[in-house]
Amino acid sequence: LQRAERTAPLRYRVIVIPGSGCAGMGPIADRYFAGLLHAQVLVLHKPGVDPGARTTPADCPHSFVSLDRHSTWLAHARAALRADALSRQGQPALPQLLVGISEGAELLPALAPEVPGLRGLVLLGAPGLDPLESAELQMHRQGVESAWTRLRLAAASSRADHELLEGRTLAYWRDLLRWPLAQPLIDSPWPLLQVFGTADALVPPQAYARFAARARGRRAPFCTWPFVGADHGLQGPAGRDGLQILWARLERWVQFPEEIDSCSRLSGAA
Repeated sequence: LQRAERTAPLRYRVIVIPGSGCAGMGPIADRYFAGLLHAQVLVLHKPGVDPGARTTPADCPHSFVSLDRHSTWLAHARAALRADALSRQGQPALPQLLVGISEGAELLPALAPEVPGLRGLVLLGAPGLDPLESAELQMHRQGVESAWTRLRLAAASSRADHELLEGRTLAYWRDLLRWPLAQPLIDSPWPLLQVFGTADALVPPQAYARFAARARGRRAPFCTWPFVGADHGLQGPAGRDGLQILWARLERWVQFPEEIDSCSRLSGAA
């Protein structure tokens, strides 16, 4: 899914890795990315996702579920980024931002080297912890530790990869439970922004806080932007749309990259 800049001049590009599920971003893209005025937008959906699909997670077809695992997703996304970079050879170089939405953030460290002129990484509704650690915090929050234990035991068993459990294949769970994220993000040389709603029902607050405490020791700049009262999608009370606030700040950050070193100017109104 691609979109040109809404307003001249073109200043940068935003590459987006969406989260879980099999719905495409096409039906919501105009509204979702409205605040990215001077940016080209490229959305790399998961393998098997129709960008125009509105399918609910519970109704994802077997053709999608059977492909849905982090290693397959990463291979497709990496190939797409290489093809994108090749297609843009000879064009004026533009700063680029890599944005991971929720589960999509788990691919950012591995994809970052494939993005020429990368200016920074953005975790949107994603804490930055390894998926295993983040999931354990959420399972404890929901009081379903026994179900989580059964899932981990099944993933560690000799059962076939294609078997389904909790709507995903065991191959999916096996990738997820072994997937490194926190340390690769901390070690990465690019500025890192963690953006989340304080009323996120899918990720507990301590997950965001735990990663933020670790990431403050990284060599490259790190900034955390909590949007008070907003949900997992950065939608806040009284119709306040944190997404559009974020996009406006990214527009400024691309023009003045030194401002990430003092988060207050970008996040003070959150």
